[in-house]
Amino acid sequence: MGVASYIKDNGGIFFNGDDVADETQQEVKRTYTTKMAAASEAVVNDTHVGKKKKTPARYWQELSQESKDENKDGKEGEPTEQVVQPENQKGQKTKKRKHKDAQEDGKKFISGKSDPFPGPAPIPKDRLQKFKRKDKIEKPARHFYKLKDMIARSEEASEMAQKQAARFDLLLPEDAGFLEGDEDEDTCMISQEDIKDAVDISSGAKVYFNLKLSQFGPYRVDYSKTGRHLLLGGRRGHVACVDWQSKQLMCEINVMESINDVKWLHSETMYAVAQKKWLYIYDSNGIELHCIRKFNDVLRMQFLPYHFLLATASSTGFLQYLDVSVGKEVAAICTKTGRLDVMCQNPHNAIIHLGHPNGTVTLWSPNQKEALVKMLCHQGGVRSVAVDKTGTYMVTSGMDKKLKVYDIRAFKPLKSYFLPAGASSLSLSQRGVLSAATGDIIQLYRDVWSAPVTKPYMAHRVRGSVWGLNFCPFEDVLGVGHGDGFTSMLVPGAGEPNFDGLDANPYRSAKQRQEWEVKALLEKIQPELISLDPTELGQVDSATFDLRHQDRVKALGFDPLQKEKFVPRFKKKGRSSAGAVERRKKQVAHEDQRDVIRTAVEDKMRIEEERKKMEKKKEMLSSQKSALDRFKK
Repeated sequence: MGVASYIKDNGGIFFNGDDVADETQQEVKRTYTTKMAAASEAVVNDTHVGKKKKTPARYWQELSQESKDENKDGKEGEPTEQVVQPENQKGQKTKKRKHKDAQEDGKKFISGKSDPFPGPAPIPKDRLQKFKRKDKIEKPARHFYKLKDMIARSEEASEMAQKQAARFDLLLPEDAGFLEGDEDEDTCMISQEDIKDAVDISSGAKVYFNLKLSQFGPYRVDYSKTGRHLLLGGRRGHVACVDWQSKQLMCEINVMESINDVKWLHSETMYAVAQKKWLYIYDSNGIELHCIRKFNDVLRMQFLPYHFLLATASSTGFLQYLDVSVGKEVAAICTKTGRLDVMCQNPHNAIIHLGHPNGTVTLWSPNQKEALVKMLCHQGGVRSVAVDKTGTYMVTSGMDKKLKVYDIRAFKPLKSYFLPAGASSLSLSQRGVLSAATGDIIQLYRDVWSAPVTKPYMAHRVRGSVWGLNFCPFEDVLGVGHGDGFTSMLVPGAGEPNFDGLDANPYRSAKQRQEWEVKALLEKIQPELISLDPTELGQVDSATFDLRHQDRVKALGFDPLQKEKFVPRFKKKGRSSAGAVERRKKQVAHEDQRDVIRTAVEDKMRIEEERKKMEKKKEMLSSQKSALDRFKK
């Protein structure tokens, strides 16, 4: 036998034919010859090009149960053949096996281990209730399947947004603060200088400051929606726009005419000034844009940001609405209550509240010429009105030196407080802090509607009589306009600490402001939708519908809605397409029309027969002769 070499790739074993002498070596040689023959057949069937090498087995990898059983069944001295599977098939089988085990155990696996806390983290119910916006809509009948799907998708999106907002509530960076005194110390005795020394240097220098403007006072005050820009309007014609945080003066003009009120419009680029005769619109550079002569003798103004409406109250008793997006007058209502110098708005439903000298407060909407609600609040004239941001509570002050809190939902008084000198101006912050001005003294109260208040939260004295009060949004700041200028006060716990960047972002750039303005114009709410209860917009006024239906029945002589309208049944497999549904409707309509025509013809024939019978009776009566016919000529 010649020289023969047998190479085993897996084991790396080399045999030479000349060295093999005994029978044991020949048996081993025959064994490896058989294995090499099987390997050569596999090579013929499958080429080595593109073939991945098998990864060597590790000591921790155990054999499968089938391979173990095969090893048990086989003989100890004989090797067993194993079928090598590709790597991707092994990975797929491993994933399927893990997924199957996870389904059986009801657990999820992370890195090969079971999750001890399966599913999303639970959310407290009170936090979910905080972000709830609407109740679930009642789904329509089955044939409105598209509408049903749309409502289902909308509810799913709303529920997901509510849950996400509740989860992210933990990540809000700021908390609302408050002022707390030491033992036996009242917070109303703490001065603004003490608060300024207690806070950091930047906040003390930025927030608390005084502007001495005694020449053109007293001043009206208004902050922009973002809370960054301040608008001052002096009684003697001085108008100034200031970025109060950076103390940068935007513009300063003198209109050479008395000013009754000033108000920012939808952004800090435009503002309205109620001058002695007419209403003027200026831009942030002090350039006059419009002079609106339809709005004359304006005393107070309110701007509705989501409707782009400027509401004005005049000394002639007119309540007028101006749409600033198109520059047109929406409504002009004669209130017939005399001079209107007390005005505020309800931020929840955009209803205007007016106070009158006879002690009543009236609620108005641009859709009706009469007041929606009339409330007798005081025995004397009403001096000031304020409504909180949720639209739940209204605070009024009158000439009878009383401060009253009302629940607008039930139109009932909740609390009544006596002030020694009364309150000439009221303002409510975003967190429910009430500021009341009496002469040159400003008193601040907390939670005036939830618990009885015996003493003020804070107090401060300014240099002149107060003419305007306004809280700054998203800041613990109260702006006071008085006879000697302007004062910016620190009021801990007054502002909302976390703002909505998509609605009012104090740090937005000029590009972001432009994009927000375009989106706000596209989402503008029409003035026809202003009502006392905004949730009733999607409901049907059944009482008015019944009255109109009765009038229609009287006019027609029959009930056109007596028979129910045919609604095609929904069919599957494409048989409920728009064309098929219309064909079925027409077919049924033709059948109904035939019935109507048939009944109409029958009625007509019956009437004709009755008419003929009456004519025959008349002829028979006329043919009979009476005893008096002989006297006829």
